[in-house]
Amino acid sequence: MKILLTGANGYIGMRLLPQLLELGHEVICLVRDQTRLSVDKETRAQISIVEIDFLEPVAENKIPKDIDVAYFLVHSMSSSTQNFDKKEAQTAHTFNAYMAQTNVTQVIYLSGIVNDEKLSKHLSSRKNVEDILYQGSFKLTVLRAGIIVGSGSSSFEIIRDLCEKLPFMITPKWVLTKTQPIAIRDVMSFLTGVLGNEKTYNDSFDIAGPNVLTYKEMLHQYAAARGFKNWIVTVPVMTPKLSSYWLYFVTSTSYKLAANLVDSMKMEVVAKDKRLQEILGIEPYSYREAIDMAFKKIEQNLVVSSWKDSMVSGRFQKNLAKFIQVPKFGVLTDTKTLKISDPERVLQNIWKIGGETGWYYGNWLWKIRGLLDKISGGVGLRRGRTHSNKIYAGDALDFWRVLLADKKEKRLLLFAEMRLPGEAWLEFRIDEHNVLHQTATFRPRGLRGRLYWYSIVPFHYFIFGGMIRGIANS
Repeated sequence: MKILLTGANGYIGMRLLPQLLELGHEVICLVRDQTRLSVDKETRAQISIVEIDFLEPVAENKIPKDIDVAYFLVHSMSSSTQNFDKKEAQTAHTFNAYMAQTNVTQVIYLSGIVNDEKLSKHLSSRKNVEDILYQGSFKLTVLRAGIIVGSGSSSFEIIRDLCEKLPFMITPKWVLTKTQPIAIRDVMSFLTGVLGNEKTYNDSFDIAGPNVLTYKEMLHQYAAARGFKNWIVTVPVMTPKLSSYWLYFVTSTSYKLAANLVDSMKMEVVAKDKRLQEILGIEPYSYREAIDMAFKKIEQNLVVSSWKDSMVSGRFQKNLAKFIQVPKFGVLTDTKTLKISDPERVLQNIWKIGGETGWYYGNWLWKIRGLLDKISGGVGLRRGRTHSNKIYAGDALDFWRVLLADKKEKRLLLFAEMRLPGEAWLEFRIDEHNVLHQTATFRPRGLRGRLYWYSIVPFHYFIFGGMIRGIANS
């Protein structure tokens, strides 16, 4: 079939894309910025790409008219703690308008389980989007999932951060709320299983794993799976705001996402039926099996996608292409060059920078800078990186965002997502004479920006000098 995949560069979309291709479907990926579609050249050659922003008024329809099925995997939960529900509603209405100009038969929407009379803002928004999509000129299939557990998922990474860093936790009472987690592998099975299945048309289904657990039990079972014990004490005095800050500082999540998650975690999220499981003959994995499968992917360096690579994990939400051209005027720079003997080895070192590898010099200073950024409301260093030796445009890399990663041109360009009184770029390039160029560029915002730059120049002398030597000699 001819399939439109919206949200193709999101956590779910990146997992679903290769499966649809393996099943022999023709896939059109719909994204806001095609430079952010983190796929290899082989995959890119098999797909078509359409750029549309559903938050913009309906314009020329670039979507092929003869599509059979569309996946609606777009959400705005992490973009704001205030008006994300309005954005999601607008997105759904715009999507319907575009679909009305096609021959699409089925739309598949991944939503959240809604079984509480008083819904959180997040789940209420998902239900509203569902209602809007039912008004469309197509057959709608809605899959309502609980917490998704898989390598790189926001839920799994938050649980991982909490358990690995805090053997003893004082937690808010929402950790006693019941939920029903589902393995990402099962989500993929359901998403592909309903494709073109008329038994699922114009209906909404809950999808979940076999275990109903409290968040506290999930934390304990994670620790048991990893071979250690943890101690959790719940207290009734932690407000939603304090809970959000607690998650923000302890885990790699953004504050906006933390606030919306806390709001949702107060609501019980348990599947009401197993109808779809019976229709498709799927026997879901247990929570413990989901954890084990996630770590197998992590250990084998086979993490396909991570929520951290989403733009909403940081503060940079603009079109990447606008920043690829590094400014030359009105900027302050720190340039280092070094003649190298083995450009291929050095290029591999550049491609491994950040994350567990670190920054080749003064890692403790980078950690302090990350902590200061986190305290001031920035992203900090905890995001790390999705792959240990692969980089794609749009990826998060500690407190940087990858603008350009071109191995053929031997060039890596990063843009700072840390909180700064200006804009900052960091570039690594190896020229045709085997000279490594390392350039930090800063475009200050007023006098405060210039004072900031000159105050850290002494640190740059040691950090950037040590970094280029470390990259060349490691």
